Amino acid sequence: MILTTDLDNTLIFSYKRDIGSVKRCVELYNGREISFITNKTYELLKKVKNKMLIVPVTTRTVEQYKRIDLGIGDFPYALVCNGGVMLRNGEEDIQWYKESTDRIADSIPELKKAVRLLEKDLDVCFEIRFIRELFVFTKSNTPAQTAQRLREQLDPDKAEVFTNGMKVYAVPNGLNKGTAVQRLKAFLGENMVIAAGDSEFDIPMLKSSDHAVCPSGLEFSYNGKITFCGNDELLSECMLNTALLT
Repeated sequence: MILTTDLDNTLIFSYKRDIGSVKRCVELYNGREISFITNKTYELLKKVKNKMLIVPVTTRTVEQYKRIDLGIGDFPYALVCNGGVMLRNGEEDIQWYKESTDRIADSIPELKKAVRLLEKDLDVCFEIRFIRELFVFTKSNTPAQTAQRLREQLDPDKAEVFTNGMKVYAVPNGLNKGTAVQRLKAFLGENMVIAAGDSEFDIPMLKSSDHAVCPSGLEFSYNGKITFCGNDELLSECMLNTALLT
C-alpha cells in the first residue's frame, strides 16, 4: 500500500500558518525556520512509515525538496517537479526523467511560448523559471489576469495554466501528479493508493487514488472513497489517521 502526499499545506506548513505552539521545524532556508509540522503529525508519521510506503509528490524542485527534514529518515521514493523527477533514496532516477521529457515533447513549443508571453507581461514580479524544461513558473501581482492572458494564447491541448496565490504555472498536459502516481504504481507493482492534497494541482493525484483525503472545500468528480478534512483538523493529521485506519 502506498500513501502519496503533497507537501506544502498538506503535510508541512509555512511559518505563516498558525498550527499551534506544539510543533517542530522541518525546513530551514538561509538560516530561517520556514516550515513546520505538529508534534502529533511527527508521531503519526513514524507509525504510518512502519505500515506503508510514504511517497511525497510535490511541485518543489529537487533542491527545495532536499531542504526538508521530517526527522524520521529519508523516504525511499519521492516525486518532485510535479512528478517529472523521481528520487530513489535521494538520487535522481535518470530513466524516469527521460520518460517524463519524452511524454511532454509535443508541449515544449507551447511552454516556450508561455515564457515569451510572461516576459512581456508587466504584472510579472518574479523571475520566469522553466523548471528542468518540465514546466514554467513565475509570480504575478495579478495572478488571475496573467493566467487568463496565458490561457487565451496557449493551446489547451498542450498546456494548462494554474495559479496558487501569486504563483503562476504553465504545465504540459502530460505532466501532472496523477500521471506520476500511475507511473509509480506500475514501477513498484503496487495497486492500493491513498492520496492526500489540498490544491488544484493535487486533483489528478486524488482522482487516480483508491482513497482520497483533502479539505472539504476542494471539489472534483471522483468515484473512489474520499475523506474530507474539516476546518478544525490539520490535513496532515487527518491524512495520517486515515492511513492508519485503512
